[in-house]
Amino acid sequence: MPTPENTHPLFTRPAQWLAALALGLCLTGPGHAQDNEVKLPALGDATSGIVSPQQERALGESWARAFRAQVPTSHDPLMVEYLENLLAHLADYSQLKDKRLQLLLVKNPTMNAFAVPGGVVGVHTGLFTTANTENQMASVLAHELGHLSQRHFARGVEAQKNASIPTTAAMLASLVLMATAGGDAGMAAMMATQAAAVDNQLRFSRQNEQEADRVGMDTMVAAGLDPYAVPEMFEAMQRGTRYSRRPPEFLLTHPVTESRIADSMNRASRYPRKDYADNLRFHLMRTRVLLMQEDSPQSAIKRFTSEIEGDSLHKDASRYGLALAYLKTGQADRAQQALQPLLEKSPKQLEYQLAQAEIYSSLRTYEPAVALLQRLLKEHPASHPVNMAYADTLMKAGFYVQSEQVLERHSRRRKEDPYVWYQLAEVYGLAGNILGVHEARAEYFILNGIYDAAMVQLRNALKLAESNYHLTAILQERVRDVREMQARADLR
Repeated sequence: MPTPENTHPLFTRPAQWLAALALGLCLTGPGHAQDNEVKLPALGDATSGIVSPQQERALGESWARAFRAQVPTSHDPLMVEYLENLLAHLADYSQLKDKRLQLLLVKNPTMNAFAVPGGVVGVHTGLFTTANTENQMASVLAHELGHLSQRHFARGVEAQKNASIPTTAAMLASLVLMATAGGDAGMAAMMATQAAAVDNQLRFSRQNEQEADRVGMDTMVAAGLDPYAVPEMFEAMQRGTRYSRRPPEFLLTHPVTESRIADSMNRASRYPRKDYADNLRFHLMRTRVLLMQEDSPQSAIKRFTSEIEGDSLHKDASRYGLALAYLKTGQADRAQQALQPLLEKSPKQLEYQLAQAEIYSSLRTYEPAVALLQRLLKEHPASHPVNMAYADTLMKAGFYVQSEQVLERHSRRRKEDPYVWYQLAEVYGLAGNILGVHEARAEYFILNGIYDAAMVQLRNALKLAESNYHLTAILQERVRDVREMQARADLR
C-alpha cells in the first residue's frame, strides 16, 4: 500500500478548468522541473453560468481528491489541527455563509496558499517559514476566506463565459505544477499562456484581489487579530521573491506590489496599533516545518542547537525542535534532556506532552506512554493528534484491538481524512481483520482520487462479506458511489 504522502498520476485527460478555480498566492522560489504532466478532472466549463453553492461544494470535494492524487500532502496531525482551528476561528468572523472548510496541507517549502470553491483551503508548509507570527499567517488565510466568501469562482465563471478553455486550464495546471515540481516549472507554464491572457479576465482578477484584501482585513479585525500583520506579510513575501525568477506580475494571481503594500497599510492605519499576544503553538508548528525541511535529523540538531545558543525567533520552539530532532536520530535520552525544561515550564502544553509520550514509545516503555495518552484523551477526547498518537502507541505496543477501536471512533469524526483510513488499514492488517483492511483501503484510495484501486478493494471486500447481507448492501452502495465519482472525474 502506498504511503499517505505518495502521489498518483492517474488522470489521463487534460481538465477543463477555470483559472479562477485556484486563487493561490503562487509566490515561489526556484525549483526543479518534473516530467509528469498535471492532469485534473473536469469541474465544469465556461458555458455553465453561475454555479450554485451546492455545486461548488461537490466541485471542491472532487478537486480535493484530484489534488491529493498528484500533490504530496503532509498528514502531521498537530499541524493539521492547528491550521484547522485557526481557519475555523477566522471563518466564525468572516462573511462565509457555509463555514465548513477542508484543509489541504501541501508538503512544499514554497510560500503559497489557495482557496477552491466548496470550502477547500490549501496551505503550503513553506508559508510557516515566511510568516514570523500567527497574525501574519492568519492574514493569508483570511484573504483566502475572502475569496470564498465573495464566491469569486462563480462570479469568474460568468465573467469568463467566452474565455479560452485551453488558456485557463493551462494556467490552473501551472499552479498545481508549483506544488509538485517547484517554482520554475509552474512559472514556465504561466509564461506560455501569457499571449492568450484576456484583458478583462486580468481586470476581474485584480478586482477579486482587492476585494479579498478588504474582506480579509475586516475578518482579521473582527477576529481580534492584528490588521498590521497584513502589510507585514506582504513585505515578507516580497522579500522572499526579490532574488527569484518569476513571471510578469500580472500573471501572478496575487501580485505583491508596492502599491498593494501601501493600500494594506492605509487600511490598517484606520485601527490603533497595539500589542498582540504571541501564540507559542504557531512557533511550535513552524519548528515542525523547519525540521521537515532539513536535509537530515543531524543537520536539524545543528540548526536548533545554534538557535538556542544564538539568535532564535522563539527559544522554546528551538528547544522543542532539538528534542524532536534527537528523537529522529534515536537518541531518546538526549531528546528527554532537551524536552525536560519545557515540560517544567509548561507542563500542560499538548505538544510537549505528546513529545514525552513519543520518547517513552521510542524506548519501548509503552506503559507510561499509554497512561499519559489515556489521560490526554480524557482531557481532549476529540483531539486529532491525541487520538492518532494514542492509536499509534497502542499499535506499537501490540494492542491491536484497542487501537482499532480508537481509530474506528476517530474515523467517524474525520471521514474525509486519508491518514486516519491509512492507519486504520494498517492496524486491521496487524489484527488479521482482512475485510476491514479492504474497506479502510478503499476509503483511503477514494479520498486520494485513486478510484480504480478503490474498486479493487471494494470487490475484495464484497467477496469476504458474501454471507452478510447488510454489509454487502453497504459495500454495493459504495461501489455505486465510486462509479459516480469516476464518471464525474471523467476517468474513462
